[in-house]
Amino acid sequence: MIRILIADDHTIVREGLKQILAETSDMMVADEATNGLEALDKVARQDFNVVLLDISMPGRNGLDVLRQLKAEHPGVPVLILSMYSEEQYAMRALRAGAAGYLTKDSAAEELILAIRKISSGRKYLGPSLAEKLAVYLEHGEDTPLHETLSDREFQVMCLIASGKAVKEIGNELNLSVKTISTYRTRILEKMRMKTNAALTHYVIQNRLIE
Repeated sequence: MIRILIADDHTIVREGLKQILAETSDMMVADEATNGLEALDKVARQDFNVVLLDISMPGRNGLDVLRQLKAEHPGVPVLILSMYSEEQYAMRALRAGAAGYLTKDSAAEELILAIRKISSGRKYLGPSLAEKLAVYLEHGEDTPLHETLSDREFQVMCLIASGKAVKEIGNELNLSVKTISTYRTRILEKMRMKTNAALTHYVIQNRLIE
């Protein structure tokens, strides 16, 4: 029996996942977590075969939680199940230790396949992600500018490009306006740009947000 921890702050998502997994004979949802810290605590106290982890949850950045989880419990495979497109976070999640990455609009059959695969110690890459990974490895020397950003900088850049003001971003990430402004300055420097408009154009052109 594959024991699964679902870590997602949306009740409707957790309930939907439980319904899907209830139809399988070899899986059970052993527990749930509504944020990253709760997920880390539950993995420390219980045995799970797979963790389904959302990137965007209250408190700590999901990729930070993923890194800590893999550092403290390297044998527990983590499948990222996110609303963000593969272009945005898949490569970062894999580098941080995820065993696979799925978007929340994936078919139930693909989710079940992914869980079975990573629970057996393998990686799960869907067809489009496998293609992106192959291109990335082939052209690794031509690193795009956004790959030079830290995970938090990348997150802030995408929020800026989506039209959110500094104060809104600060509220969403539980960070001060000053901290967000510092991130913005650093992002512009690394991206070799001067305005939010230039950032937004780059993000849309590279399909980093929907």
